[in-house]
Amino acid sequence: MVQGTGSSVGKTLLVAALCRIFRREGLRVAPFKAVNMSLHAAVTPDGAEIARAQAVQAEAAGVAPTADMNPVLLKPEGDRRCQLVLLGRARGTVSAGEHPGPREELARAILGALGRLREHHDLLVIEGAGSPAEVNLRDRDLANFFVARAAEAPVLLVGDIDRGGVLASLVGTLDLLLPDERGRVAGLVVNKFRGDRALLEPALAFLRERTALPVVGVVPFLRDLRIAEEDSLPEALRGRRGPAPAGHVEIALVRTPFLSNVDDVLPFEGEPGVFVRIVERPEDLAAADLAILGGSKRTAADLAWLRERGFADALGARAARGAAVLGICGGCQMLGRRIEDPDGVESPERSIPGLGLLPLSTGFRREKRTAAVRARVGRATWLAGPELAGREVAGYEIHHGEGVAEPGAARPFEIVSRNGEPARAGDGAVSPDGAVVGTLIHGLLADEALRAALLGRLRARRGLPVPAGRTAPSPRGSEYDRLADAVSAALDLPLLRRIAGLPGPTASGAR
Repeated sequence: MVQGTGSSVGKTLLVAALCRIFRREGLRVAPFKAVNMSLHAAVTPDGAEIARAQAVQAEAAGVAPTADMNPVLLKPEGDRRCQLVLLGRARGTVSAGEHPGPREELARAILGALGRLREHHDLLVIEGAGSPAEVNLRDRDLANFFVARAAEAPVLLVGDIDRGGVLASLVGTLDLLLPDERGRVAGLVVNKFRGDRALLEPALAFLRERTALPVVGVVPFLRDLRIAEEDSLPEALRGRRGPAPAGHVEIALVRTPFLSNVDDVLPFEGEPGVFVRIVERPEDLAAADLAILGGSKRTAADLAWLRERGFADALGARAARGAAVLGICGGCQMLGRRIEDPDGVESPERSIPGLGLLPLSTGFRREKRTAAVRARVGRATWLAGPELAGREVAGYEIHHGEGVAEPGAARPFEIVSRNGEPARAGDGAVSPDGAVVGTLIHGLLADEALRAALLGRLRARRGLPVPAGRTAPSPRGSEYDRLADAVSAALDLPLLRRIAGLPGPTASGAR
């Protein structure tokens, strides 16, 4: 089990790396995180909703994601409430200060999921949540030592040196643990290190002497990984400001307060001559070749924020001059005529005017649609040229709101299957002049041909050449291998195998 001294210390990517490392050694590996709080979700092949992080870790392990890998998902809807997703299905909203559902029910779900995964895999790599040393939450913490005890798992404790104070955070965390918890910690990992390793040696010696625990490794700060992160914006996009470099296509994602599934734009990061950034000011949309409104956990609240901050006018001005706008899921809903929420699923307001840029209205329903989908490319727009008409692409749906296009409105995609079952349904809408496109399907931009067509048309609008020597971005599998290679070199793998009770790999990597 990988636990951390706090949130965002790198547990998610370290678990993904370990999944990949042990998969390459021939083990049947699966990730597990009992409780995850995140706005970034994924859909399993059978239509269950889990945190995006566990879907990424499953991909690194070479297995299909399942609801058992993340039995409890909490999706924030504000400072004091979350939506509870239990074993892949939405169960309603819970408020801060109350248990997210009966503790006994959640514990049973967690233990059941853990048991099923153990039956079918050689090794589980378990991720903790936040810090295990929050003494005020100890009696309700189902994500850390509750799981370590149930799985009889040794624990690696990870600290983030990049944010500073790693010695105090590691030693302080250990000091706050109960004796039986402290006894389960088998080693320490220093994560996100930059600089000369020799300068760190005195600190590592201090840790070994003070804690009587081995330092299993010092993992370097890894740049430009095209792997979706868990709780926040991808590392590559944080802090990116200023104009795009000359000759680049600029793509701007609006950072609404409840922005979700940011990994929709991550495929652009591997493209040469493309500059992606997050914008928080409406004037930053003016120069962008493409403006994207992404997913949202609270569509009505984000729509109100767009109006308050001037983004509604900026997006309207873009549409009026024919500049490209793309809405994905909640973004598509916001770009439509109206949002009707008669049951108050997301908002106390029952009917809300949208931005009016798409011939589509949205009706919210209590039941959430979660589905892995295949869709056929429809009308040719800047999103997909005529050469892609009829091509099938894969993605997923996670939404309460169902979009209904106006009669005669063009649709960018037609859904042909959901969760492997045949389906026939139009998706999203296109504005009459083709400038604004909306879809309720996440993940479409991961399709290489679709992305290439989109970028080709955006370049053609400005007369930009295709970057010389352009090749297809490396597949995600190679990104997992790059991550695994770096972590393998940084960790004492023989020690880690002994901690986990594993024999060493054979020469071929198989067992």
